[in-house]
Amino acid sequence: MQIERLVQMVFYIVNHGHVTAKELSHYFQVSTRTIYRDINALTIAGIPVLSTKGTGGGISLIEGYTIDKSLLSKEEQQSVIQGLQILQATKYPKAEMALSKMRAIFRNALDPKWLEVDFSYWGSEEKEKIKISDLQFAILHKQIITFHYFNSELLKSERVIEPMRLVFKSHAWYIVGYCRHKEEIRVFRLSRIKHLQVMPEIFERDLPFDFSLPSKCKEECNFPLLKLKFSPEIAHRLYDEFQENQVCLCEDGNYYVTIPYELNNWTFHYLLSFGKYVEIMEPEIARTMLKERAMDIVNMYT
Repeated sequence: MQIERLVQMVFYIVNHGHVTAKELSHYFQVSTRTIYRDINALTIAGIPVLSTKGTGGGISLIEGYTIDKSLLSKEEQQSVIQGLQILQATKYPKAEMALSKMRAIFRNALDPKWLEVDFSYWGSEEKEKIKISDLQFAILHKQIITFHYFNSELLKSERVIEPMRLVFKSHAWYIVGYCRHKEEIRVFRLSRIKHLQVMPEIFERDLPFDFSLPSKCKEECNFPLLKLKFSPEIAHRLYDEFQENQVCLCEDGNYYVTIPYELNNWTFHYLLSFGKYVEIMEPEIARTMLKERAMDIVNMYT
């Protein structure tokens, strides 16, 4: 345990440059006395840790010190390279250079040709692939972004946002930021963002430390439960789009899904994407609403 903490401590100091014993004590959840013992152990091991007292004092490493690659196991070296590949997939401008350097340093690490990361959707244009890179730049440099946003009802609005965090949740990317129009922190799905622009204006706001993505469970608690019957022909989509515990294969060969859904246009448009392979069993009002929309489609061709 101490060895692991010592290694983590070196990386922490390298990353932060100048720290205090109190800061390390809080981070590693040990006493300051333990921290000073660890510092002494690092010094004996030949790592040039500097410790100064008084105002402006603290703990740092001698200027120019670099970490020996042998501190990382082969598996950890692979993880570093794979992490850079993921960054490279966002089209971050310096990722390619960093990846080349790390491959040169970790010559014996596996070059993971088996891994390819592409955050864009099938058939997307090149401009969609750079969206994450633009958002990353805006967040790190605290620059305002503007875009057109389409909500679940496909209503378009223009937004001016102070971007604070990029989140990947489930199978989608989201941007968390302060919406100047709504005057509150909002969450926006990237696939619904169009015409994104990073503006030169700088903002100062920070995301609250206790922020977490709002739970959809709270919103869905008042939604009606839809019981859906799916034909075996569409089974390949079910486990991609529903949770395993929501899908039940019954003796009649059909799949049944029970899930809370709001009875809005998005829900019915989504169910219509399954064509004749889905039937709403309950509630009756949902059956009627889907039938009306299906009839509207039939009437277009009669």
